[in-house]
Amino acid sequence: MNRPTLEVADIVRTVGNSFWEKYGSRLAWPHRKVLDAIVRCRTTALGGHLDQCVRCGHQAISYNSCRNRHCPRCQGNARARWLAARSSELLPVPYFHIVFTLPHEFSALILQNKRLLYDLLFRASAASLLELARDPQHLGADIGFLGVLHTWGQNLQHHPHVHYIVPAGGLAPDGSRWIDSSRRFFLPVKALSKIFRDKFCDQLRELFQQDRLQFHNSLEQLASPGSFSHLLWQLGRKDWVVYAKPPFGGAENVLNYLARYTHRVAISNHRLVACENHRVSFRWRDYAHGGKNKVMTVPAEEFLRRFLIHVLPKGLVRIRHFGLFANRRRAASLQRCRSLLGMQPCVGRAATAASQPPCPLCSGPMMVVERITAQQLRYALIPIRQPAYALDSS
Repeated sequence: MNRPTLEVADIVRTVGNSFWEKYGSRLAWPHRKVLDAIVRCRTTALGGHLDQCVRCGHQAISYNSCRNRHCPRCQGNARARWLAARSSELLPVPYFHIVFTLPHEFSALILQNKRLLYDLLFRASAASLLELARDPQHLGADIGFLGVLHTWGQNLQHHPHVHYIVPAGGLAPDGSRWIDSSRRFFLPVKALSKIFRDKFCDQLRELFQQDRLQFHNSLEQLASPGSFSHLLWQLGRKDWVVYAKPPFGGAENVLNYLARYTHRVAISNHRLVACENHRVSFRWRDYAHGGKNKVMTVPAEEFLRRFLIHVLPKGLVRIRHFGLFANRRRAASLQRCRSLLGMQPCVGRAATAASQPPCPLCSGPMMVVERITAQQLRYALIPIRQPAYALDSS
């Protein structure tokens, strides 16, 4: 894929100062940290390293990445390493993709309580899947699955939802056999929606009773028990959106699909079209009108505001494993599943396979031969035998 001509970093450099003057009082320090990291990413400010091709001897400078999980330029290597680790955990069965979405009425409350309510979204949706799968009237099995939190829609507005990748089946309660689900149908989404809604509202009510929720500015009226109960009553009457996509089969298909959902940020640089006259244009898909591809133009400061809505609290894990694949039981569960499915143990891809880009001249492997500090790059204290270029390296 060609390098994009416009990047989020360019927008931050253009309007970052005016944006901070306008919105700085309403933003937390992690937002400023993200903006600073994006601007410094793969520049001389972070130093770099001298790479040399082991085949032809070609040398080039690569600048270091910021490694911030919200930076559009830093996710390629992290995604490759994560997928390499997951490749050995895939089972030889079809996989389903299930999405749980929260009603938009919760948006403002979530933005003021990100850590608590994103965690609650995970817990309520995962518990719903586990409970319905164990029901003998449905699958009657213990299942395992992986979840990825996304907080954005295509237009960069707040749209919290969780993507789950679930094998088509599970272990019998006594662990004696593997139970296959239908290859066309996993669990009824209407039943999942109702269980999810009830669990989320019940646990949200507990958080309110424990006085753990924050209510600021326009939400201050919700701090009263009557108003909060009325909100839950209203949302309890709605059908919450749970969507199950058609299954896909094969380990490679699953990995490729996961690559589209893990380690993503609110918008990639390749979706940016233009930044002119303090206005930003970007491509988006309008799912409300048949998934048509469109171009949206917004003020640059509004673009950055929407982008920063999706900055997650420090330490919040956005990729989680549940059920059979929970961290504490994953190894034993996978071994049992492979045994029952007659699957030979597989070896994951080498996690370092994508750590260095190939040589641009002969496609040979590049090796790091020298680490370079920001000061050396700034004052040209080392000889640069080839033109410097920035790559997806860290």
